[in-house]
Amino acid sequence: MTLVPGADGEPDALSVFALAVMPEITPGDDLAGMIVDAARGRLQDGDIIAVTSKVVSKAEGRVMQADDREDAITAETVRVVATRTPAVPGGLTTRIAHNRRGLVMAAAGADASNTAEGTVLLLPLDPDASARRIRAALRDALGVDVGVLITDTSGRAWRSGQTDIAIGSAGVRVLDDLRGQHDAHGRPMLVTAPAAGDQLAGAADLVKGKSSQRPVAVLRGMAHLVQASDGSARELVRPRSEDLFHTGAQESWDAGYAAGLAAARKLSTGAESEG
Repeated sequence: MTLVPGADGEPDALSVFALAVMPEITPGDDLAGMIVDAARGRLQDGDIIAVTSKVVSKAEGRVMQADDREDAITAETVRVVATRTPAVPGGLTTRIAHNRRGLVMAAAGADASNTAEGTVLLLPLDPDASARRIRAALRDALGVDVGVLITDTSGRAWRSGQTDIAIGSAGVRVLDDLRGQHDAHGRPMLVTAPAAGDQLAGAADLVKGKSSQRPVAVLRGMAHLVQASDGSARELVRPRSEDLFHTGAQESWDAGYAAGLAAARKLSTGAESEG
């Protein structure tokens, strides 16, 4: 594929394709080796490989019985952001949780889709490390300099539906910080920092799909985002100190109500003492 640079020196075209169908992954499988085999003869320097986190979790043994799902969510949770009870009897309570990888996700990232009946998948323990292993395997076996993303499906605040995001990274500039540069009208960009890792993850999901058993996609044309250092997808996680919405709406209302009630009681007690 030939890319024609735009006026800013960056490519004008992006191509995305999925690698071959893979067999069901089981704990202990050499996932990196399987990706090498599927990618042989199809990669070039500057490509970015997006791998669905579910196959990583399966290969790394992050599979548990569904009966233990609630306990697993609790164990994976650092902080509950919001809880919603079901609208109909017998439904599952939804917990939006800040998990041990710094991500805020439904059920702390535990997922029962695309796994054997009666089982639940937890996120990889260290998605960045998983990405590094796959990157190293591709470099050693195929001699290519590529970036690797581990992706997972997530909802977005204020938006319906889901998209894939980058939860692990090796060799990809996941945050394309443009602050200090100038826009087309010459004005300085003060806050512009595209979440390139998430944008690439979403694009990759368009060809991977959810049920096609094609968990690996190749993105070509974004070589300017491939870097020598491994980096980390944690760059995309907003620190809590900068998060204006670190609790759910109902939880914020409850906390405000409790604080107001406590203040009113304190004032009432003080007034009675003076009387």
